[in-house]
Amino acid sequence: MQDTGIRPSRYGLSEHGIRNADTVYWNLGTAQLIEKAIARKEGLLAAGGPLVVRTGHFTGRSPNDKFIVRDETTEKTVSWGPVNQPISPEHFRLLYSKYLAFLQGQDLFVQDCFAGADPHYRLAIRVITQRAWHNLFARQLFVRPNPEGTEDHVPEFTLFFAPGFHADPAEDGTRSENFIILNFARKTVLIGGTSYAGELKKSVFSILNYLLPERDVFPMHCSANVGPPGDVALFFGLSGTGKTTLSADPQRRLIGDDEHGWSDSGVFNFEGGCYAKCIRLSRENEPQIWNAIRFGTVLENVVMDSERRLLDYNDDSITENTRAAYPVNFIDNAVIPGIGGPPEHVVFLAADAFGVLPPIARLTPQQAMYHFLSGYTAKVAGTERGLGKEPTATFSACFGAPFLPRPPAIYADMLGERLRRHEADCWLVNTGWVGGPYGVGKRMRLPYTRALLHAALSGRLSQVEYVEHPVFGVHVPRSCPDVPPQVLDARAQWTDPVAYDHAASDLAGRFRKNFEKFSNVGEEIRCAGPQG
Repeated sequence: MQDTGIRPSRYGLSEHGIRNADTVYWNLGTAQLIEKAIARKEGLLAAGGPLVVRTGHFTGRSPNDKFIVRDETTEKTVSWGPVNQPISPEHFRLLYSKYLAFLQGQDLFVQDCFAGADPHYRLAIRVITQRAWHNLFARQLFVRPNPEGTEDHVPEFTLFFAPGFHADPAEDGTRSENFIILNFARKTVLIGGTSYAGELKKSVFSILNYLLPERDVFPMHCSANVGPPGDVALFFGLSGTGKTTLSADPQRRLIGDDEHGWSDSGVFNFEGGCYAKCIRLSRENEPQIWNAIRFGTVLENVVMDSERRLLDYNDDSITENTRAAYPVNFIDNAVIPGIGGPPEHVVFLAADAFGVLPPIARLTPQQAMYHFLSGYTAKVAGTERGLGKEPTATFSACFGAPFLPRPPAIYADMLGERLRRHEADCWLVNTGWVGGPYGVGKRMRLPYTRALLHAALSGRLSQVEYVEHPVFGVHVPRSCPDVPPQVLDARAQWTDPVAYDHAASDLAGRFRKNFEKFSNVGEEIRCAGPQG
C-alpha cells in the first residue's frame, strides 16, 4: 500500500481493516483532486472552472435504502419505522467484511475533516472514497482541519463511499444493491451502489441529529444568516423550499445554507460548504450562488455543451435536482467560521403545491410548534428517487424527518424551550404556488419573497395591520413595502374564490390528519392548527 498526499494521519487505514489498497491519496487539496478526477475520467471542467460530474442512475437520495444498525446502543434511543429502518449487527459485519475485500487493491482517497464549526461541539470525521470527485465533495462540504494538524487526526466517525460495491439483498439484509448503513456502535457509515454525493452529507447530518441532543444542542435542518445589526435568522425547510437561495442574501451575511446546531451560546454551522440546487439558476435572482460557481465547485448533473463547455442551468433533461457544492467562503460576506448568536427570527419555508398558504404570515409560539411538527411542503421532482414530474405534498416532522434518528418530540421540545427563552419572532413563508395549484397558478416570485423577508427581519412588518387567515388562523399582513397588496392575499389571487375555499379546506384536512400521529402533544399546540 503506497501512501501519498498531505500529511497522512498516524491513525492509518489499517485501523479500519484496510491493508492492501493500491495507492492511498491522503488529504489532497482542491487542485490535486480535480486533476485526479479529470485524469480518471470522472468529470470535465466547464467554462469558468467548475468540475462537472454525473451521478449516474441515482440523481437524488435513496431514503428507502438507508438503515441503522439495531443493537444495544440504538435499541431504545432510535425511533424505528419506515424512516429509520433496522439492520442487524450480523448483517453489518458480513457486509463490512465484503466491503473491505472490495477495497483491497483499489486506489483510495482519504479526507480528514470535521463536522461542526464550533470547536466545542465539532465531530472529527474521515471520508474514504473510491472516486476523487467524492473526496473533493467532502473537502468542500465539511469543515477543513488545519493542514498542519492532519497527522494527529483521529476520526470519531468514518464514512466509506464506494459506488462500485453492490450489496446482495438476499444475503446482506438490504432492500436493493444500493445501501446507506449507519452503525453508531462501530462509528461507521457504509455507502455503496450509488454515486449521489448527497448521501455523504446527509449521513453526517443524521449522525449529528443522534449525538447532539445528549449534549443539549438542538440540531436543525435549516439555513442561517445574520443582518448588519447582528440579528440571526433561521430558515427551516426541506429541499427545494428555498433555504439556500433565501439565506444567500446580499443584504445579510451567510452562516450556513442547510444544517445547524443551536447551543446555549448561539447557532453554528455543521458544515464548511454549501450544496445549492442550481436548476434555472440566474445571475439576476441568485447572484451569490451564481458567483460561487468557479474553480473548486463541483456541479452534479448540470447539462454542459461538450464543445464549448458552456453550462445550461435551465436544462432538466438529466434531473431537476442539479447541484453545486462549494466552500462557504465562495459566498460573498460569508461568516467564517460559521457561528452566530441566538436567533431572533425563525422562518418556516413551505413550497405549497396547492396554492393555499399566504406568501408570508406571522405565527404565535403555539402555531410555530404546530407547523414545526407538521413540516409541510412539496417535494420537488428529482430530490428523491421515485418522484414524478409534479411536486408531491408531504409532511416531514421538524422539516427533516428522513434525518432524525430520535423521536420528533425530542427535537420539538428543544425548539419550544429555545423559542420561549429567546422570544424569537416566527414566520411561515410560502415559496410555492400562488393563484392556483401547481399546473394552474404560478410559482411565487423570488423578488417578492425576498422583499417580504427583508421587511419581516428588519421589523417593518411589525408596523402594519394584520388579518387572521379564516382557515389556518395565521396572521397575514395587509401591506408590505415593495410588494403589491394583492400579492399578500392568497385567496384574492385565485380567479375562482370558491375553488380556493375548497382547496384550503382540503389542505386543512390534510394537516389535521397528519397531526393525529402526535398523540402526546398538548391541546394548546393541537388547537393552533387549521380549524376550517
